[in-house]
Amino acid sequence: MITAPTAIIDGEAIAGSGAPISVIDPATEEVIAGFPDAEDALVDRAVTSARAAFERGEWRNMSVAERQKILRNCADAIDAAADEIADLECANTGIPYSQVRGRQVGRSADNFRFFADYIGQMTAELYEQDPNYLTFVRREPVGVAALISPWNSPITLGSMKVASAIAFGNSCVLKPAEQAPLALSKLVEIIQSAGLPEGVLNLVNGNGATAGDRLVRHPDIDCISFTGGTETGRRIMTAAGENLKPTIMELGGKSANIIFEDADFEQALDGALIGIFTNNGQQCLAGSRILVQRGIAKRFIEAFVERAKAIRVGSPRDASTEVGPLASGRHYEHVMSFVPEASNNGANLLAGGKRAAAFDKGFYFEPTIALVESNDHRLCQDEIFGPFASVQIFDTAEEAYAIANRSRFGLVGYVWSQNIATVMEAQAKISAGTVWCNTPMMRELRAPFGGFRESGVGAEGGRAAEAFYMHQKTVSMPCKPLTLTKLGKG
Repeated sequence: MITAPTAIIDGEAIAGSGAPISVIDPATEEVIAGFPDAEDALVDRAVTSARAAFERGEWRNMSVAERQKILRNCADAIDAAADEIADLECANTGIPYSQVRGRQVGRSADNFRFFADYIGQMTAELYEQDPNYLTFVRREPVGVAALISPWNSPITLGSMKVASAIAFGNSCVLKPAEQAPLALSKLVEIIQSAGLPEGVLNLVNGNGATAGDRLVRHPDIDCISFTGGTETGRRIMTAAGENLKPTIMELGGKSANIIFEDADFEQALDGALIGIFTNNGQQCLAGSRILVQRGIAKRFIEAFVERAKAIRVGSPRDASTEVGPLASGRHYEHVMSFVPEASNNGANLLAGGKRAAAFDKGFYFEPTIALVESNDHRLCQDEIFGPFASVQIFDTAEEAYAIANRSRFGLVGYVWSQNIATVMEAQAKISAGTVWCNTPMMRELRAPFGGFRESGVGAEGGRAAEAFYMHQKTVSMPCKPLTLTKLGKG
């Protein structure tokens, strides 16, 4: 059994006393760890520690150069423990080890390096339009941030929240998803030795309805960053709104991947497969609605189905595995619930739709594709959040944009065309927070990442994080003594 702390407060691992929570290996369905739910008193203690650290000011008043050094130390500590972190993430999430170790752990370290670089390049605003005054804008850390990370990519998204919150001088309390706390808890434990003052980064593990709710409602929390499902986001925003706490909400997605007739066929095919089947299909930014122009539809769909059927589903420990198990039994049932919809009422199942062969245990689900006649179909409107693609055929560009935008979500969009005019029109007309043109998913950390409509509120990224995690204070002063009206002197 893997030891998992209920909390890490002031650098100390603490066992809680709440109801027991089991952590399941999705590849074997075995319990691999357990910990008590963080009770209210433990959440209070974590927040109190973070507030005390902020008020002491050791971290927020530290020079930028010294803060940069510690952030880079955090990155180095993650790199040094990369194998251990990757092992835990693989065991806890079922994401193939090759994907975790090859990309996600490195990205986690790079999040700290990026924000170390960013804070060294920040500039201030100075206004001199009024010749009698100088006005400048100070930026000061907000205070204590509540950070709630998701189960589908814990270390990459959780580390992004931590790095961006503390880089600007804040303290924080991180709550991982209760299904996948292991690697992120280890990451927090590891970077405690990087030079962070006690209390700057605390962690609590527990259920969202208990520990998470207590955290977001705590009066000493100043802002909240959440990545996860839209319905949970609504509840958190409601609680935050009651207490006038600003939030970043990165929520669900049902992103359109538009493939025009003049696309580079092989690049678009590879990109479409990557966009829906990597990370076991469990990505809010997945290109789950594939729109193919009629002139290449037959060829593209046949190739897409053939390649999907050849994807290697297997143990996440196997170096050849491309898709591992879904993250939990509950989520497996959710994804499986869409299968009946893929064989009737305007949909045609082309591949998958069942448990992957040769596995008696584990939440293995075949890469699945359905050809759908109408964008109004449930397969095109509801977030499945698995290796499950819907395919639609379109005729004109305007039709494609209309289909893409007819969704309550608006996180990302994809477009594939070798015509620059088409690409430029598409990026302007697709209503989403990010549009990737002729590429599968990439992340430019300087740029904002956030969604439209039910995909979220606010954004993460360099300048967006600066705006969220820092107050702006305007300071004005005269350039020379003023001649003021002397009230009361007649």
